[in-house]
Amino acid sequence: MQPTLLILAAGMASRYGSMKQIQGFGPSGETIMDYSIYDAIRAGFKKVVFIIRKDFANDFKAIFEPKLKGKIGIDYVFQDLHSFTGDYPVPAERTKPWGTAHAVLCAKDAIREPFAVINADDFYGRDAFEKAYAFLTKDVSPNLYCIIGYELAKTLSDNGTVSRGVCQVDAANNLVSINERTKIYQDGDRKITYEEGEKKFEVPFDSPVSMNFWAFDPSVFDYTQKIFAEFLQEQGTNPKAEFFIPIIGDKLIKEGKGHIRVIPTSAQWFGVTYKEDAPGVQASLNALIEKGDYPNNLWK
Repeated sequence: MQPTLLILAAGMASRYGSMKQIQGFGPSGETIMDYSIYDAIRAGFKKVVFIIRKDFANDFKAIFEPKLKGKIGIDYVFQDLHSFTGDYPVPAERTKPWGTAHAVLCAKDAIREPFAVINADDFYGRDAFEKAYAFLTKDVSPNLYCIIGYELAKTLSDNGTVSRGVCQVDAANNLVSINERTKIYQDGDRKITYEEGEKKFEVPFDSPVSMNFWAFDPSVFDYTQKIFAEFLQEQGTNPKAEFFIPIIGDKLIKEGKGHIRVIPTSAQWFGVTYKEDAPGVQASLNALIEKGDYPNNLWK
């Protein structure tokens, strides 16, 4: 079966302040997702599944369905607070989604084949999709998943802190551990720092990081459902607790359930964490178009 692309587009965009998932950045109004889907189609993906919020489903479909019709299969999944919670009573004060790993879990009934996961608001580059497709068609198994790894220094924002899954790898590029660092920033010319509580820690510039570009066998759904149940029992009463995808990767390794390969990419990442990032994204896209990597109108 041909692999599917799963796009996480249900975030509340709290830091960005608007629905950046459907904002146009390209010269013909293309969203960042358009470029990801375009690269995925070129790499060989045959279906895209969007994880979105029900309250902007109609606007979302009106934007994407006309231009993607006949080019790639489309499906939709809604991330809901009560999905896969079982008998666990969702706290009344919980208003935001449970996190990226829960979003993936919500696609369990829509995906039966190997699949890649990406964020809606990150530009990953053609090389990343080609490597993910190659892995999903040749190497993926119930015991082997992968992360497309980016160099930390190339993934920062000039406009504030970012969250990154910092990877430790062995000599064979297999993941040893992954830790979600939620306040990373460049601290001077030669230093990258993350904060945890009241403490600051330095991270090497060339550290491989996850930008939430994962490649999975569908067996990951059952494992994620099990870990999510444990997460709810341990942290469900904390209204700010998030069930991140790196939690799944880290537990899989520590429990000896399988391996995760970190595949480095030469692609340049960029994204829109903050409104101030938007001009830089537009400039980067224009540079790639001038280079001939993309047409002026992706879907013409």
